[in-house]
Amino acid sequence: MTVAGALEAWRDWLKTERRLAVHTLTAYEHDVATFLGFMTGYLGETPTLEALARLKPAEFRAWLAERSRQGMARTSTARAFSSVRSFFRFLDKNGLAHNASIATIQTPKLPRAVPKALSERDMEDVLEAQSDQERAPWIDLRDAAVLVLLYGAGLRIGEALSLTKAEVDDLLKSGRDTLAVTGKGNKTRLVPLLPQALQALKAYRDACPWLAAAKPSDRVFIGARGGALDPAIVQKRVREIRRDLGLAESVTPHALRHSFATHLLGAGGDLRTIQELLGHASLSTTQRYTDVDAARLAAVYRAAHPRAKG
Repeated sequence: MTVAGALEAWRDWLKTERRLAVHTLTAYEHDVATFLGFMTGYLGETPTLEALARLKPAEFRAWLAERSRQGMARTSTARAFSSVRSFFRFLDKNGLAHNASIATIQTPKLPRAVPKALSERDMEDVLEAQSDQERAPWIDLRDAAVLVLLYGAGLRIGEALSLTKAEVDDLLKSGRDTLAVTGKGNKTRLVPLLPQALQALKAYRDACPWLAAAKPSDRVFIGARGGALDPAIVQKRVREIRRDLGLAESVTPHALRHSFATHLLGAGGDLRTIQELLGHASLSTTQRYTDVDAARLAAVYRAAHPRAKG
């Protein structure tokens, strides 16, 4: 089989067996085509399957080095290397070419992502933002309730939108200020709710015209046409707020959850407690927020400490 034939077989496998989305499939193909293009220039000829099997670690590293020289982002290179590795695994699995060298190459290390939190003032502005669109008042109340759950309780957007009418009715009727939330891994945790969150939930529930006839098991957050609220609608609303307030593009629904954790840490909250509130399985995930707070403290130090000036 030729390399072109192997590429076609690999593409069919990704599409039918892995069921990759069209955009992902296109990205994989582009990554491998770019790799093969580099090897054509590096080797001085179009590589055959036999040539691919003979590639040494130095040749793979040369390709990675060339991407770095061209200024390619590490995230882009890591994805490209993953695509190439997938192609070589396919060749090996189907007896077309075996290359032991690629297994010795480490994926480019990515910089650890630091959550981007809003300032407390910006967060207040987000929660108080009013829509400039003509729409039913209950929709504004719905959006306000969702946003206050993301920030006030640190919920993931999926966790907030999974709440049922029965859960919210029981919460408001009981007078409790804690909510049982089922998150990743089907693990349930208790999160405290601010009075503002309870008030927002009640205002929305009482105003929503669809909830009166809803079943207890139905989702409490409803779309304009009566179906369960789509996360894309919440994301769109946050984009509108971001635009209206002139905030950075990093302000997303998930950034509200990051802000919840960062503000708690800045106010003296301990990592273990924040880990429980966020529903993180690993403390190392929660420890990312110390980077955010350390950056804020460093900025304050540089601005205020006499020895940090000049």
